[in-house]
Amino acid sequence: MAGLDAALAGVVTWIEGNLMVDVVRITRPVAGDPVLDPDTGRLTPPTPDLIYEGIGGVIAAGAPGGISSLPSATLPWAEETMSPARLFTPLTAPMPARDDLVTVVTVHNPQNTALIGRTWFCQDPGRASSIEVVRITPLDMRQAPRTQGGA
Repeated sequence: MAGLDAALAGVVTWIEGNLMVDVVRITRPVAGDPVLDPDTGRLTPPTPDLIYEGIGGVIAAGAPGGISSLPSATLPWAEETMSPARLFTPLTAPMPARDDLVTVVTVHNPQNTALIGRTWFCQDPGRASSIEVVRITPLDMRQAPRTQGGA
């Protein structure tokens, strides 16, 4: 419906100018054997494929996440928290796939750097709808090791 798309063009412009104010990078991990880094002598995973780098926004989705299992020193696994978010990208950006990684590269406010370098997993492909003004992809934050963040 060309008329509807034209009517929503102003909404698209507003969302891109007011909600997609940071630069995000979407990468896709690739399969393959680790590669020897001659400078460090360490094996490093293959370089992921770059899917998109451009305007976007990571928006927290609802209340803070909970713990998906009961923590216990006797269990063979660590508890895992859930930190859901939503990625907003333009409709012209490629569709992220499940398990792609999203990283915030730069933020619009240099005083608010808490997002820079954080990584999220794409939980599903970007959502699709008959009427769209922004691509929305469900995310879950990649958790930092317990040794970071004051523990």
